[in-house]
Amino acid sequence: MAYWLIKSEPDAFSWSEQVKNGIEPWTGVRNHQAKKNLAAMKVGDRAFFYHSNVGREIVGVVEVARDAYPDPTAADGKWVCVDVRAIGPMPQPVTLAAMKADPDLADLALIRQSRLSVVPVSDAHWRHLCRMGGWNS
Repeated sequence: MAYWLIKSEPDAFSWSEQVKNGIEPWTGVRNHQAKKNLAAMKVGDRAFFYHSNVGREIVGVVEVARDAYPDPTAADGKWVCVDVRAIGPMPQPVTLAAMKADPDLADLALIRQSRLSVVPVSDAHWRHLCRMGGWNS
């Protein structure tokens, strides 16, 4: 199993909408590196659901429910999406400020490549962030 972090602006698509919808296609990614990350995701992988801009915190955990396929929102057919399923809320949201303040997370992709909307998370970082948020991984 691989781990990821996916970002969404809560005023565009929030954690509560993800929970309400259950399984949702993760569409609209238009960055080549983020596209590669989406294409690498496999059914069963887990991802942190991160609210960007407003909140700037990990608020939940999702699971990849469908491997990458053509993004139906892309007119040119060059982009991909995956389907994700809500697993549960992060008991204690983990803020970007807390992540930046933690030296064990200095090389976390979210911090190093802050503009990417889909980033990998190492096993060690996953376990660390789960502990910070009170999530039983």
